[in-house]
Amino acid sequence: MAEKKAAEGEPRQGREELVGKITHYFGKIEVGIVEITKGSLAVGDTIHIKGGSSDFEQSVDSMQIEHEQVEKAKKGDVIGLKVKDKVREGDEVYKIIE
Repeated sequence: MAEKKAAEGEPRQGREELVGKITHYFGKIEVGIVEITKGSLAVGDTIHIKGGSSDFEQSVDSMQIEHEQVEKAKKGDVIGLKVKDKVREGDEVYKIIE
């Protein structure tokens, strides 16, 4: 049986693992600051950001630590991540495990 692909905007089928939380948002440049609290996050991963008024998925196209491009972040790292929608402090960041 073929796996059904989610339409644009619909949540995917897959397991989600909490990896961090938003600690700040720079609206002008659309960058969220994420504190990685568990596991790891890498370029190419798909994430789901959820909060009081945030609820969207996106791919991790690039991330930075202290203005340096990195491919992977681990527990304890604080990263800058370009986001496609507004996020708020306290929003949770989940990695989608397919």
